Amino acid sequence: MELGVHLPLMPFGEEPLSLQRLQATVDTARECGFTAVSANDHFVFQTPWLDGLTALASVVERSGQMALATTISLAVLRGPVALAKALAAIDILSEGRLVAGVGPGSSERDYRMVGIPFEERWPRFDEAIAQLRALLAADSELQPGPWRSDGVPLWIGSWGSRAGLARVARAGDGWLASAYNTTPERFAAARTTLAQALADRGRNPSGFPNALATMWTWVSDDRAEGDRVLADVLAPILRRDADELRAHVCVGPAEHCAELLVRYAAAGCERVYLWPLGDEPRQLELIAAEVAPRLREPSGPATPSGSAR
Repeated sequence: MELGVHLPLMPFGEEPLSLQRLQATVDTARECGFTAVSANDHFVFQTPWLDGLTALASVVERSGQMALATTISLAVLRGPVALAKALAAIDILSEGRLVAGVGPGSSERDYRMVGIPFEERWPRFDEAIAQLRALLAADSELQPGPWRSDGVPLWIGSWGSRAGLARVARAGDGWLASAYNTTPERFAAARTTLAQALADRGRNPSGFPNALATMWTWVSDDRAEGDRVLADVLAPILRRDADELRAHVCVGPAEHCAELLVRYAAAGCERVYLWPLGDEPRQLELIAAEVAPRLREPSGPATPSGSAR
């Protein structure tokens, strides 16, 4: 399993949003051996939210050879033309390292902000995917096109419903799941459903990539601190019950975090994007030193300390 990191797009506690914070996160991720950095979209949220595409573009130069990903971009609300223009630019600036995860979004508030009826999100999203593919093609009128002649890979976000996975099989180059909206067992079942949907369309399920986004993370051996972060930081942001979230996220001792990630690896998850709940450089160092070494390949040795693969 590969480990990626979400950029800090919202404040936690008294930590302000800043370019320096983004840069420190990417620098530490690069130095600790993380394989990817991602950003996702909200226009309005329970807390201020830094624009994801702008944030991702701002760290291209510091990202080394890490993949860049959107997890997800709001294809309906941004509009296919504007989104394709931004995605092509990031792909050019990163010399072809972008993976574009797209979805309709699950927040009705975002739709109200743009003035699009929330109930229209799915048919509009299907249209947006087709338009994005055309706009990101090498011969598109929207120039300059992406760095790669075959365009930017478009991954489709789905929480794992049968309809959502059918859409992934029909229109996606990969599948992006949501960590705090699934479990390793549900992820494994969804992979089976997706494999059948791909096969039904004449697509080879073998090698079809996947990743798990928004794995909220806070590594601490102090269980009281972990409880505080769950109850006082994460639960209010997500408007979820802290006890319900506990089993779904990497908040707690390194052993708990590693055990959850190992279960996802066994379920066939190929990459997890961790989102530290503040103090990003320190959290990434803890993950590399205390969590990553506990992650084992199915038949291989432990990953060396300091590497986030």
